[in-house]
Amino acid sequence: MKYDFDRVIDRANTGAVKWDRFNGGSNAGPIDPITAGLKGDGPIPMWVADMDFVSPQPVVDALAERATHGVFGYTVADDSYYDSIIDWFQRRHNWTIERDWIITAPGVVPALEFAIKTFCEPGDKVLVQRPVYYPFFRVIEHGGCEIVSNTLVENAGVYEMDFEDLEAKAADPKARIAILCSPHNPIGRVWTQDELRRFAEICTRNGVMVISDEIHCDLIMPGHRFQPYGTVGEEFADNSIITTAASKTFNVAGLHLSNIIIKNPDIREKYQEYMVQTGVAGGLTPFGLIGTEASYRGGEDWLAQVLDYIQANYDHLKSELARRMPSLTVSPLEGTFLAWIDFRKLGLDRAGLEDLAQVRAKVLFDEGYIFGDEGDGFERMNIACSRAVLDLALDRLEKEVKALA
Repeated sequence: MKYDFDRVIDRANTGAVKWDRFNGGSNAGPIDPITAGLKGDGPIPMWVADMDFVSPQPVVDALAERATHGVFGYTVADDSYYDSIIDWFQRRHNWTIERDWIITAPGVVPALEFAIKTFCEPGDKVLVQRPVYYPFFRVIEHGGCEIVSNTLVENAGVYEMDFEDLEAKAADPKARIAILCSPHNPIGRVWTQDELRRFAEICTRNGVMVISDEIHCDLIMPGHRFQPYGTVGEEFADNSIITTAASKTFNVAGLHLSNIIIKNPDIREKYQEYMVQTGVAGGLTPFGLIGTEASYRGGEDWLAQVLDYIQANYDHLKSELARRMPSLTVSPLEGTFLAWIDFRKLGLDRAGLEDLAQVRAKVLFDEGYIFGDEGDGFERMNIACSRAVLDLALDRLEKEVKALA
């Protein structure tokens, strides 16, 4: 079927974090957002990474059918559920996964915290590549560990890994884990096979376990190809935990279900043992299972259409910035639906940039600095929205940027 991504969905008063609560910055205050008709001068939420699109119709139908059953007791995953995951990754990414490798968890962030607490001791070091998804910092600190940044190198908005720095930091005996964000959030990079192999070789040689967050693995723009960390090499897969979910791909994050892929049986056993200790193991919901399976079995046509729409939104954003606000530039988008915009030429400090975007323009981004100090002067913009919403945000930004002159 043909999906209409131009339609503006009214998400206010649905408990949507994106529309009913804002934690990305300090100045926005309570949200009284614009209406579905884009009326009024309320804030435009373009921060948290979920889409403003209705999920694939097969997912909606499957959840509605399950709801009519009327009994929602304790739930376990069956063969059909596991087969849907295995089939998806084999077909889409040429990655052969065995059923025993799959562990369900209530989300990628909780899964990361379980891994840190399973394989690290307080005082150990965990490597990240800033600017990077900021919940990584929280789960590392919860484990009593030290955050060490193998900071990405930026050149005119294009980011690359610093392998010399990674080699030095991975050699530290206290370095236990490296979290790889692949595709990378917020900069939108899809790492190449060569980059992944060099990263893997350094970590494996130094005894550093890799946790690869691949939650955006299906959101890949034309001309780029995602390679799962589990396919880079057998020895690297044996030294890794890979986190996946249907949540970002099909806009079902509220179902709270992720799939953690652990090939190494020793790592898997230790991880599962910690999950049992926390009381989380086995805590599945019928809607999470049904929604995830329906996504993988029936969502492929929707995904193809939404990727085209996001790419068109990105192209539109880039051209409109160049035409209307040339002092602002956006990094190339290879994956995700998150645009990384450079505001540094405006010469504003953190408070000034927040005031410009949140208070005056009333466009609610995730501030770049929350992804690490390396993000100072940047904003992360969620472009998985209707074109009309994107244009309204651009109109507001243009007015306030030009007022600075």
